[in-house]
Amino acid sequence: MKQISNHIPVYSLHNFSSPERKSQQFQVEVFDAKRHFSVKYPHRHDFFEVLYLMKGSGFHVIDSNKYEITPPCVFFMSPGQAHKIEFSNDIEGYIFIFTADFYLANRSNQNSLIEFPFFYNLRQDNPPLQLEKDEDIQFLKQLFLRSISELRNNHTNLLDSLRSLLDLMLTTCTSRYKTEENLETKGKGYLLVKRFYQLVEENNYQNLSLKEYAARLAVTPNHLTQTVKHYTGKTSSQIIKAKQVMEIKRLLVHTSLSVAEIANQFSFEDQSYFTKFFKRESGFSPLQYRSEIAR
Repeated sequence: MKQISNHIPVYSLHNFSSPERKSQQFQVEVFDAKRHFSVKYPHRHDFFEVLYLMKGSGFHVIDSNKYEITPPCVFFMSPGQAHKIEFSNDIEGYIFIFTADFYLANRSNQNSLIEFPFFYNLRQDNPPLQLEKDEDIQFLKQLFLRSISELRNNHTNLLDSLRSLLDLMLTTCTSRYKTEENLETKGKGYLLVKRFYQLVEENNYQNLSLKEYAARLAVTPNHLTQTVKHYTGKTSSQIIKAKQVMEIKRLLVHTSLSVAEIANQFSFEDQSYFTKFFKRESGFSPLQYRSEIAR
């Protein structure tokens, strides 16, 4: 059954934190069917997420990609991504959610978080890490359990301890994460594309032009397009438009907003141009998509 509302909700980290830790920039805890959060699906987060599932089944839809839950596996999510998770009653695992500020505190390399292959993936997908070795399965479990224990103890060096444990989780997962990205070719261009993806996620509703994105990245539009094309096979404009269309489709399916209201949300001043844009990119008018595809 479709859930109709007037927006796709965006949840901040404090929505998932206990009252005494509302101001903190992280949360780590057990993930099971007993978790009671009044969240609507699909929804977005404005934080990073590592979800380690050790038991259960179901499906996890992240943006437009649907993945089967086959434990033991680890899902990763970046800020801005919309997701929906359906799981069995016997689901068991752990979750670590955190802001960029938490992870990057005291780090000289402020790009270290987006350098991980599973955050702002160049292929714009989020396949889970499937753990195969029992030693990896148990090691990752112990890292989560130790993090939960540290949080409960709430000692003086809590933040440093949790950052270290989180970093060990991420680096361990990176070494096991299968990706087609060539590690040897990573450099300024690779990071530029990742930062571009990050900006697109953060500013999708602003309807920014390629020139405006390039200016925020301190490069020329031509350099940005050439770099993005080299690493992804797509132009910058194609990525911007694809993200917009995906979000428009989501609003048409999951909200009761009119076409004019959706156009306004995406900062299109002309509804007629908005309709032409959507039809050119999707093959349907907004109303056709809502009535024929989204029903």
